This record gives sequence, structure tokens and C-alpha cells, in this order.
Amino acid sequence: MRRTWVIIGVGDVPGSFKWYQSLLGLPEGTPAHDDFGQIVDLDGTVLLCLHEWGAHEHPSLMSPERAQPGNGLLLFFRIDDFDMALPRARAIVARLEEEPHVNPNTGTMEFSLRDPDGYYVTISALSAN
Repeated sequence: MRRTWVIIGVGDVPGSFKWYQSLLGLPEGTPAHDDFGQIVDLDGTVLLCLHEWGAHEHPSLMSPERAQPGNGLLLFFRIDDFDMALPRARAIVARLEEEPHVNPNTGTMEFSLRDPDGYYVTISALSAN
């Protein structure tokens, strides 16, 4: 088995950690470190890693001023509780970037929003049924 760990630079790891847990309907917890945390599904699968800008001197995570956060990146989560995710999303953002609609390519419902650091996040139903 192979897995990809997507790591994004964020300004506030604990705050972003709580935001993603809320959006995805995961139990509340705290990141392992103030500068790094993993959003983990109930089965232990790592969904997303949050890394504080500038910590550990990783070249691509030095500063949001050196590269626009999210440029060329779309965080796309396929979830099995889409109907419950929409009210969770509306509770944590002032407005959605895209209201719920059917994606003509996947045939599934989806909506999009921005996270606290400006990343574009799409939530998609796992299946059309």
C-alpha cells in the first residue's frame, strides 16, 4: 500500500487543526506539536498534514510571502457524510466559494470554501447515491 501525505504551510497549526477537524466531522484533538499536526481519519489514515510556516527550514515552507499559499493546489476531500458536512462548513466560514452543485465530471455533489490560510478546499460526496 502507498499513501501520499499532503503537507501545507499554515500560520496557526492548532487553529487550522481545529478548523479541519470541525469541517471533516472528526473528533476534537490537538496537534502533536505547535508547529506540526496530522489530520487523521477514524481508521488512522493521514488526510492532511499542517506545518507552520518557517519551522524546520524546509525550502518550500519558509514563508507565505515567498509563494502564494495554495497556488496550484486544490484540497479535494471525498466524504461519506456530505449532508452533514455542509452545515459544518457554513458554521466555520462567512461564505462558501462555490455553493453545493453537481460536479458534471464525477456526478457527485460538492461545494468549496477557503481555509484560514486561503487554501481552496472542495468537499465532494463520496458517491452519487
